Amino acid sequence: MKSLKLIGLAFGVSIALSSAAFAQDVTVAVAGPMTGGESAFGRQMKNGAEMAVADINAAGGVNGKKLALSVEDDACDPKQARSIAEKIAGAKIPFVAGHYCSSSSIPASEAYADGNVLQITPASTNPLFTERKLWNVARVCGRDDQQGLIAAQYIAKNYKGKNIAILNDKTTYGKGLADETKKALNKAGVTEKMYESYNKGDKDFNAIVSRLKRDNIDLVYVGGYHQESGLILRQMRDQGLKTVLMAGDALADKEYASITGPAGEGTLFTFGPDPRNKPTAKKIVEAFKAKNIDPEGYTLYTYAAMQVWSQAAKKAGTTDAKKVMEAMKAGKWDTVIGPIEYDAKGDIKQIDYVVYKWDAKGGYAEISGNGT
Repeated sequence: MKSLKLIGLAFGVSIALSSAAFAQDVTVAVAGPMTGGESAFGRQMKNGAEMAVADINAAGGVNGKKLALSVEDDACDPKQARSIAEKIAGAKIPFVAGHYCSSSSIPASEAYADGNVLQITPASTNPLFTERKLWNVARVCGRDDQQGLIAAQYIAKNYKGKNIAILNDKTTYGKGLADETKKALNKAGVTEKMYESYNKGDKDFNAIVSRLKRDNIDLVYVGGYHQESGLILRQMRDQGLKTVLMAGDALADKEYASITGPAGEGTLFTFGPDPRNKPTAKKIVEAFKAKNIDPEGYTLYTYAAMQVWSQAAKKAGTTDAKKVMEAMKAGKWDTVIGPIEYDAKGDIKQIDYVVYKWDAKGGYAEISGNGT
């Protein structure tokens, strides 16, 4: 009986110790569209976050504690994003890498601010995200007023005297990017022949395509996501249009090519210099490829968001969100996508968008830097 009591006591101590060890983990989150039309980018974010957490833990964790990752799905829905943000704040998770869609990041950021959660988005480019003077927001990507400028410079130089159309999907991201591109184009002396909107999720674009055909549009700029952009491109080709389609960073996933097939050849889009080609990413890219993962699009941006937070938390000696943010804005951080420094708003100081072109084989390559 005594031995049974000792065994029971030892078992209890073991459970207590393992629970204590588990309690020492610091949970961080990644939030984005794990389901829905933009799930390709949610997959990128999840891959980046999981690899970063594993690598940070292998290097000793943060301030002597291991990280645990919570993966949250907002389906790029603003209400769902807000609900997730309240859940993360309620769980006292100090940091979230997210979200993908600006229409999710912006409402979620308010709940994070109220709940003392630091938010770094790998992908939300709408300027409003960092323009509301919230203490807790930052990004590792650029902004639409920067991305739109590069697109406009390219169009003004390479399509001078041609007929230009601008479309948008009415979302925070899509309309915001289309408007910034239009503004920069108009400032450069180019007036679009057509400006039209559609609804995200639409599948039939024949009415819009007919207008493009009627107006002899040479290039159509689309402020929207890859699924609708791919369908617009296909339906243009079905009606015999050779019009060039150009869009933003939402085309930086091979799923675009799976929608368009070889017809996607010649599609243009803006995105940061491919982080997969940077010397700072070489070892990490090899590690991803060893797992049969192509770290395209925002995979490495999410990895970088985790790096920035973990380094700043170490520098601050705490995971308290406000203290970590103070450290972030005061420092310079080495990441997989290169060194990062922040301004007072939470925007990165190093901005460099370039233009890419899709080829017939489902790949893309940089064709122009800084609008040239």
